[in-house]
Amino acid sequence: MGLHLWAAGPETHSAGINDLLAEVSAEVDGPVPGYLSAPQSVTDTCLYIFTSGTTGLPKAARISHLKVLQCQGFYQLCGAHQEDVIYLALPLYHMSGSLLGIVGCLGIGATVVLKSKFSAGQFWEDCQKHRVTVFQYIGELCRYLVNQPPNQAERGHKVRLAVGSGLRPDTWERFVRRFGPLQVLETYGLTEGNVATFNYTGRRGAVGRASWLYKHVFPFSLIRYDVTTGEPFRDTRGHCVATSPGLCSAWVGGVMKLAKEDWHGRGSGGGQLPLTPVTLPGEPGLLVAPVSQQSPFLGYAGEPELAQGKLLKNVFRPGDVFFNTGDLLVCDDQGFLYFHDRTGDTFRWKGENVATTEVAEALEALDFLQEVNVYGVTVPGHEGRAGMAALVLRPPHSLDLVQLYACVSENLPPYAWPRFLRLQESLATTETFKQQKVRMAKEGFDPSALSDPLYILDQAGGTYLPLTPARYTALLAGDLRI
Repeated sequence: MGLHLWAAGPETHSAGINDLLAEVSAEVDGPVPGYLSAPQSVTDTCLYIFTSGTTGLPKAARISHLKVLQCQGFYQLCGAHQEDVIYLALPLYHMSGSLLGIVGCLGIGATVVLKSKFSAGQFWEDCQKHRVTVFQYIGELCRYLVNQPPNQAERGHKVRLAVGSGLRPDTWERFVRRFGPLQVLETYGLTEGNVATFNYTGRRGAVGRASWLYKHVFPFSLIRYDVTTGEPFRDTRGHCVATSPGLCSAWVGGVMKLAKEDWHGRGSGGGQLPLTPVTLPGEPGLLVAPVSQQSPFLGYAGEPELAQGKLLKNVFRPGDVFFNTGDLLVCDDQGFLYFHDRTGDTFRWKGENVATTEVAEALEALDFLQEVNVYGVTVPGHEGRAGMAALVLRPPHSLDLVQLYACVSENLPPYAWPRFLRLQESLATTETFKQQKVRMAKEGFDPSALSDPLYILDQAGGTYLPLTPARYTALLAGDLRI
């Protein structure tokens, strides 16, 4: 098979397995030759970081020397300085902990407090003990903190800045109200990506702003995306269609007045062009960024097929290449960007697109729910995927199905109502605290295969009912409508 195997340890190794320690000892103890250690270019691979694996198996992303140098300036961009003490409880084998956290601290010469495992109950005591001034978060960590009972250590702390990604608006508000005054700086980026955004203004829920100046340095676009096909929309020329043209455009007499940078090189200095299928601000769009020498995409270790779908060609003009983030964002009329959903998480039901984040935010408003994970499941005999929500109760509350039905019926369109509920003790997450949606969707809603309490929507009765084996059988037979 072409495999080379090594093993370490005192025991005798089987035939075909090399002794790693013996081979290491036999090597000359000297500097690594320059031709092996010196990069030929800043875009050469510096290291590999595995992706989180939320949509499949983790992949070893190639990280360039350029990206490492860029991460060195991360905390300087965030407004941190040498005197700060930064609290870091994220795994160091992922980008947030290693490149943004450690390398970012090295960039400003700050002190970093490393925590091997995050503890919501001990967090504020650690902050008091080490005089922490900056906290690097993943959104779920902030949720864990606001769900903790009040304690004395959360008063009088010196944390002035929380910086990270994935903080939902409801948790943001609760976090600042309870633990403030402090600044929250929400960011957006991907391990293998070539685009990042910063929310400098503190606009709650936003991940950044599509200003002309920022897009000039870090260019990106939002394009229309077809959830049904899993591909971007293309016009008659085969080009993608932008969801909103940016801050430098306006509707003028039935035509679009576009500045030069908005038309991606099709005009010079702007011009009057016939109305095209460009939508108004507010429509979710797929975030893409042009691949260039300044913003490269190195791909993954292994076969080229691993990068399939990550590159889009002929996006706005023949021959161009864009990195596909796989994320849907929304740009409002002031240019603020909001994370909407992962392309693989958004699903269609009753002919409509359902964003899992929108449903989750509605359910999280209920005081008896502590955590919510929304995803789509396949139902035999039905087109698309039906919404399902995994729920964790907030102690000491119990599940109120009547109130839950009232919440979804008042705040969501009927097609977005979860058809199934799954009550759990805790939600499955990755090592970087991202919710496991793909695995949950595969587990489905069969009561004979799952030990968790399951419920099914009873729209006629205005509530949710226990999903018994009899109801499950009736659903598959087409005798029970959802």
